[in-house]
Amino acid sequence: MQPAIKRIQMILEQLTQQAEAIDESNKYSKSHKIIQENDIFAEALFSTHSDLFTPYVSEIKNKTNELARLLRAKKNNLAHSRLLIIEQQISALRTALNSNNVVHKEAEQRLIAIKARRYKKAAQAVMQSSHNLHKKLNETIEFERRLLAMITDRELQRQQATIKQSERLSNEVLVLHQRLGRCRQAISKLEREIEQTKNF
Repeated sequence: MQPAIKRIQMILEQLTQQAEAIDESNKYSKSHKIIQENDIFAEALFSTHSDLFTPYVSEIKNKTNELARLLRAKKNNLAHSRLLIIEQQISALRTALNSNNVVHKEAEQRLIAIKARRYKKAAQAVMQSSHNLHKKLNETIEFERRLLAMITDRELQRQQATIKQSERLSNEVLVLHQRLGRCRQAISKLEREIEQTKNF
């Protein structure tokens, strides 16, 4: 297992550089403001909460140090379990780093759309009836509930999956988590619009 630790450390060095570069780039991206303050990963995958990548790399580094300690103590079963988690986290982090541009491009398109609607928002809020807004809110809350159920289902599947299946399920969880973030943003937006209609 010692060569595995060296291999993980080498991968983490590369991921550190990539994460730092992307975090710095995102800092100056206007579109990042739309998706900031949303965790990149589901809680089931990382205990870290951040819209930056470097804290997630730090979490994997800490787990790798724990893995080394477990191996020195010859706690091989615990070490194997920790290694599987590290591999899942590295796989998910790589996927997220590689899809950063896609995520921000989508956010940039939403930013353009938000700017285009900026002057129409007040009129739309008045025109759209409170009944329709409440109906849309209920539908979106139901969609949030289904997404949470899907995330839970994938996490349960991953506990009994092979490494290859686990990587696929990790990627699915990442995508679902991103959809959940957008869904929650939509819920907040609808709640604000309902409040606006009360002021007219």
